[in-house]
Amino acid sequence: MLVSKHNEIVFIPEIRSLEDFMANPPDGMEWVDEQLIEKTGMTLKHSEIEVNLSFYWRSYINTNQLGGKVYTEVPCRTSKQGRRPDVAYLTPELVAQFGNVPTLPQSFPLIAEIVSPTDLAEELFLKAQEYLQSGCEEIWLVFPDSRLVFVMTDNQVLGFKASDVVSTQKVLLGFSVAVDELLG
Repeated sequence: MLVSKHNEIVFIPEIRSLEDFMANPPDGMEWVDEQLIEKTGMTLKHSEIEVNLSFYWRSYINTNQLGGKVYTEVPCRTSKQGRRPDVAYLTPELVAQFGNVPTLPQSFPLIAEIVSPTDLAEELFLKAQEYLQSGCEEIWLVFPDSRLVFVMTDNQVLGFKASDVVSTQKVLLGFSVAVDELLG
């Protein structure tokens, strides 16, 4: 299938189901409501925060010798969709179990989604609930323009603002970073 992606014609393998997506996930695409959707709206700020958070999580893992891996824009399956979280952490046990699959067959234990200008807040919170219902234990929703970070688990939602220090609640326990430092 030929599609226009960022004003460029590219070939994308025929994807007709979530199983097709899982076997061969096209770059920059998600499988949502039984169709391929291009992830759009990434800005320089979005990318900077994505890099910052992946660096901070990876540094914490390495310093504390926790193992596991941090990924950006990597495909995973939720109970009904094929998603690509902005930043995701996979525990050492899950790396050993799933480290070579093209698409993780569940949500990552720790996920961060950085809000793009084209994202709608309601849709982002629904996506977070979808991740939590599919094996994710903790998700960070990062709002660059309003300088807010929400940390969601199955039983709580915590909000952090500029000048606060945000910390993990269930995964990578003990990790924290100043919101201002994360957002640059």
